[in-house]
Amino acid sequence: MEIFHLRYFVAVAENLSFSRAARQLHMATSPLSQRVRDLERELDQRLFDRDSHHVALTRAGAALLPVAKDILSRFDDIPWQLRRALGPERRAAYVGVVPALHPRLRERLVQLEGRCAEDFDVKRWPGNSGNLLSAVQRGDLAMALLHLPVHAEGIEVLELLREPLGALLPAAEFGSRSSVSLSELRDHTYVTSAPGTLPTYFDQLKVRLKAAGIHKETTLNIGDYASVREIVANGSIFAITLLGSGNSGGGSTEGTSRGYGNEASVVLPFRDFSPALPTGLVWRRDRAEPEGDLHGLVSEAKEVFSPPVDPS
Repeated sequence: MEIFHLRYFVAVAENLSFSRAARQLHMATSPLSQRVRDLERELDQRLFDRDSHHVALTRAGAALLPVAKDILSRFDDIPWQLRRALGPERRAAYVGVVPALHPRLRERLVQLEGRCAEDFDVKRWPGNSGNLLSAVQRGDLAMALLHLPVHAEGIEVLELLREPLGALLPAAEFGSRSSVSLSELRDHTYVTSAPGTLPTYFDQLKVRLKAAGIHKETTLNIGDYASVREIVANGSIFAITLLGSGNSGGGSTEGTSRGYGNEASVVLPFRDFSPALPTGLVWRRDRAEPEGDLHGLVSEAKEVFSPPVDPS
């Protein structure tokens, strides 16, 4: 049995889906299924009841899950536990930062760097929200500024701001409009960039769109948001993005840049829907406790980031 067997088992157990677990692990479904079967043979226990439509934990699988998660947690803790044991010589503190982070949050990050300069060399590490959260959990990053929601054991979350979202629409159809309703988009196709390039909040948006009668959906196989913008310009397609100032302003989501302009598309607010993308600061609770190695840094960060941020 190798550590990756347990990691694969936990991914399937938490998703109750081999396909979703495979996407999370960035691997194909077939080898993932084979590794799980290898683990079952070694343990001489069936861990999942599965058919073509459903996956469920068996009694043995349910018993193994907390044990496997505990082992993985302690295994992933090894790097930062070692740094902690070696003492204060290494004071670099990496803070994860998602692309398209609001400029005022970047300003506060600069303030944090200055306030902690004597004790910590604060460095930035880019990535998407999912990867940054995993790095915080492993101890590779001290903290991360990422898009919410975040639900992870042992992780503290400080919400910093909510940025309003709007509809990215073809200018030929909506160029003269100042707003749009969901009911007007029922015959349009909702398009998103590649899986893993959007915050998990967009999963909630899909549910809301389906409830409004928007059932046509397509996903591009690339993460370049400019490609989403180009396909929207073709007509009968829309996307959701950060709401810019003015009818022709632009916004962006994870993996994109701010303030784009494109005469073939416009970004409009919704009349009957008020989506907003939340951004927060996350860190490991145990590392911020009085005896933790990041107590001072996290205390300073909470002071710097706690005042509300106006996204306008």
